[in-house]
Amino acid sequence: MGDGPSARPSSPGDERPEQKSPLSVRVLGAGVRGARTVTKATGIDKAVEVAAEEAIVAAVESEAVERALARVLEGPVVEEAVQGAMESDSVKRALIEALDSDLVDEVWRRLLASDETQQLVERIAEAPEIRAAISAQSVGLVGDIGRTIGKATRRLDDGVERVLRRIFLRPRRSQPSDDAGLVTRGFAFGLDGLVVNLVFSGLAALGTLIVSAITGNHNNGISDLALAVGTTAWLSLGSVYLVGFWTLAGQTPGMRFLGIRLGLEGERLPFWRSIKRLVGLGLCFASFGLGFLGIVFRENRRGLQDRFGGTEVRYDDNEAPPAPWSRLDDGADAEAESAPGTTKAPVSRGLRPQHVAGPPLGG
Repeated sequence: MGDGPSARPSSPGDERPEQKSPLSVRVLGAGVRGARTVTKATGIDKAVEVAAEEAIVAAVESEAVERALARVLEGPVVEEAVQGAMESDSVKRALIEALDSDLVDEVWRRLLASDETQQLVERIAEAPEIRAAISAQSVGLVGDIGRTIGKATRRLDDGVERVLRRIFLRPRRSQPSDDAGLVTRGFAFGLDGLVVNLVFSGLAALGTLIVSAITGNHNNGISDLALAVGTTAWLSLGSVYLVGFWTLAGQTPGMRFLGIRLGLEGERLPFWRSIKRLVGLGLCFASFGLGFLGIVFRENRRGLQDRFGGTEVRYDDNEAPPAPWSRLDDGADAEAESAPGTTKAPVSRGLRPQHVAGPPLGG
């Protein structure tokens, strides 16, 4: 009774007979395999792949995709992602390790040793802006020294004047003056005399060498004729020096160094007035300095040479010009201020040179 297959219980170890797919599935699969074989044989599959690739490229290069990417890049997502990456400790460690690597050192060595880098350094060194900056630094150092000395001599002007006025029983000055005092003038004149002497010494040495080579006379003695000629040449050189700078610049190099200049109602000193001032200066020395007493005792501090030439010697505003990088473009500032919804950031004035204290310029 129990010998039939339906009566036998199934055990886990028994193998199940393989189930066959339905006829429709087998027919559809055979059709797909046949179609695939046909497409491979005829090259249709390659054409489909190329068409799909062209469609993808066209979609990526479309304006819509560009606008979408621009919106994504301009949005806060990219900025937050970059900021988060920069604040990440792992990214920092990776960057530090990359910079400390031998590869970066080798790249730097090759870069510095390349001909292109050497040419770049030479071009930068030969640039007129670099040369102008170096010259400005050198001139600025001399100007700083002159401003420091000028500040000290201005204080001495008032102090020496008070002492001399007290000695000669003259009333003290009631108000500070914008005119240059005796100490500043004397110091500037001494610097000009030093310049004239240096130039004259060089010219005299050159002239002596030429005369000795022509005449063959190497006598070191100085004759009376040579002394007279030398004295005349020295006085002529000094006169040309003073008159030339008074007329052309309104101040000699010594006056410029200490920050004083000739004042003639805002005009340049004419040549004939320079000659008259030179004559007055000679009379001051001929009178053993008595002509300079007007600088101490007169309220406008005018000596005999100033009265002859109709001039005044005033303190000049020799404030150092600000560095180019310490000033902002006025046009850019005005445009930024006029733009709606913008706020002008405070500008640091730390690079601006400090104003040298001194008496203000008079009118």
